[in-house]
Amino acid sequence: MLSQELIDSTTLLLVLLNPFLLCIYLLDLIQGLDTNGFARTMVRAGLMSAAIYFGFAVVGDTVFTTIFKVRYESFLLFGGIVFLLVSVRLVMNGSSAMKGLRGEEPHGAEGTALPFMLGPGTISASIVTGAKVSIPEAAGAIAFSVFVCVVSIIILKWIHDIIRKRHEKIMERYLDTIGRIMALLTGTIAVDMILNGLGRWLGTGAS
Repeated sequence: MLSQELIDSTTLLLVLLNPFLLCIYLLDLIQGLDTNGFARTMVRAGLMSAAIYFGFAVVGDTVFTTIFKVRYESFLLFGGIVFLLVSVRLVMNGSSAMKGLRGEEPHGAEGTALPFMLGPGTISASIVTGAKVSIPEAAGAIAFSVFVCVVSIIILKWIHDIIRKRHEKIMERYLDTIGRIMALLTGTIAVDMILNGLGRWLGTGAS
């Protein structure tokens, strides 16, 4: 029987690894690569992200205070600001604003993972998951969430290629609209991260 904590943690990771938002973020990559090349890039990005998620789930937020000598609250605030800036850019300029935020090959996998797959929101969720459930359960939740995300993105790429051949103009307008709508959700998560960081900072006496 799955615990409620495990279900909640997995759900949070799935929400943050939103394949529709990633589809907008990766639009020029989706349009520029064939299905096999795109799938290989996504698998590499997924494996890299899952490994880092698991590392943060194991060590928790102590990695910031012990290794980097900074507060976890600072990570939440900075990560929220980065997320917010990207969201504002997408809302104002549409899907074209996402071009240039990723690296090009041969660093495509690393660029694909940032800043959404391997971003402040998903790292924070991994830390929370590691704190709530056992390490094997955290590993299972991370592996399942990343698997669903990667497979969903590859399927969306396949659907995109089929529809684009017949209705390219409609597809571009649809993706641009969806991108702006999804940016509202991302911006909301970003503001929540900022407020969470401020709340934790003030709760410790703002010292």
